[in-house]
Amino acid sequence: MKRIEATVQATKIGAVSNAINDIVGGFSILEGNGRGSGERQIIRAGRGTGTFVAEYNKVALVTTIVDDSEVEKVITAISDASFTGEGGDGIITVSSVESVLNIASKKTGSEAL
Repeated sequence: MKRIEATVQATKIGAVSNAINDIVGGFSILEGNGRGSGERQIIRAGRGTGTFVAEYNKVALVTTIVDDSEVEKVITAISDASFTGEGGDGIITVSSVESVLNIASKKTGSEAL
């Protein structure tokens, strides 16, 4: 089993959610602030007379656990849904998962997904 974490632009979360909804058993989305290679938003201040560059970008972290056979399919779906061709599209990481336990059903391993 593998854990897939994708940090994407917050504006792309609907497209990413739709893209992986039928592939994975479930996923979590956390919204927050991030700092990376993307261009940061310019914000108006002082009653619209001044501007400043935001310190962080709005991002979303999508996390799911899948069987090894599904990894490439999920990565492709996420990258296609979040691609704009500009810096700051996001990053996807994949790590190994030793074990999984579904608390409600007490199932373990792939059955827990």
